[in-house]
Amino acid sequence: MNKVKIDKLTKKVVKECEKQKRILAVAESCTGGMLCSHITSISGSSKIFDRGFITYSNDAKIDLINVKKKTLEKFGAVSKETAIEMVEGTIKNSLASLAISITGVAGPDGGTSVNPVGTVYIAVMIDDKSDIKKFNFPDKGREFIRKATVYEALLFLLYKLKK
Repeated sequence: MNKVKIDKLTKKVVKECEKQKRILAVAESCTGGMLCSHITSISGSSKIFDRGFITYSNDAKIDLINVKKKTLEKFGAVSKETAIEMVEGTIKNSLASLAISITGVAGPDGGTSVNPVGTVYIAVMIDDKSDIKKFNFPDKGREFIRKATVYEALLFLLYKLKK
């Protein structure tokens, strides 16, 4: 995924949020702030962006956005259950009416038989309704997976905004 495509998509998301008077908050794990960085690189994003949580560790997920320790123990950090709790906690701990969470395995290490490298869950919450998508990106390196995740997160946000 190239930077130009991501930047164009980011501008569309920011513009649509502004049009709908939506406030956005983000929780990121495997992308480590990359989505927040793209959003805040857009002039005018301060009108729509409240905060970002970089919850790379399980402790951060628990402490910052109320992911239950039990959920992490039972399902793991890379799971639909964790992604949903992340997005719910992001809404609860922000001023946002729209939130997105990302959790996954960017590699090159950390993959398992259940969640190989490239497994990513993205959850969106808008007007108290959540939706989740699972992605299995090809293992073309850590940077590829992180950029592909940001691109898909932006597409998912735009889709939910226009629905």
